[in-house]
Amino acid sequence: MSLDDAAIERCVEQAKAGDAEAYGLIFDHYHEPIYRYIASRVHRPTDAEDLAQTVFVKALEALPRYESRGIPFGGWLFRLARNAVIDFVRTRHDHLELDVLQERSANQALPDEILVARQQIDAVGIALTALTEEQRDAIALRFFAGLSAREAAVAMGKQEGTVRGLQFRAIAALRRQLGIDVTESLPMMIRRERRERGI
Repeated sequence: MSLDDAAIERCVEQAKAGDAEAYGLIFDHYHEPIYRYIASRVHRPTDAEDLAQTVFVKALEALPRYESRGIPFGGWLFRLARNAVIDFVRTRHDHLELDVLQERSANQALPDEILVARQQIDAVGIALTALTEEQRDAIALRFFAGLSAREAAVAMGKQEGTVRGLQFRAIAALRRQLGIDVTESLPMMIRRERRERGI
């Protein structure tokens, strides 16, 4: 279900007044983007599910004290998600390392297309680790969670221009890491790859 900003604000006011159905609409609207953001930052889907639930419990508890003050509700909610991820990463030391994932995928016999896709995903994962923490956050919030620059800025506690700068530098760094020609557009890259693969 998709809600516009005005509908979200109405739901927030109704939920603050104790309307469980309104909070359900908020949950339905934000659960998937919150989960995608968290999943992009932690390795295990079960951890991402647990953290997403924790975020919504904390939001429900804090909702009576929430005041808009011109800040989008989604930005406030993603700030809770970002803080939950930061706390999780600080307290957990048993994350799977990328080389373990690569070793596991190398030991499995996969069809060529799946193997190529896996290698590309692994390359992106490695390139993401070379970014700063703030750059990874900007990328995760903007592209995995689908937030606007303004919402990402609220979630990160930064100015919108700062988030755009972090995003720009992160994309440039990823392109360098992945060997993508900056002058080459995405459609050009797809056509080149198809030619190389004989498709």
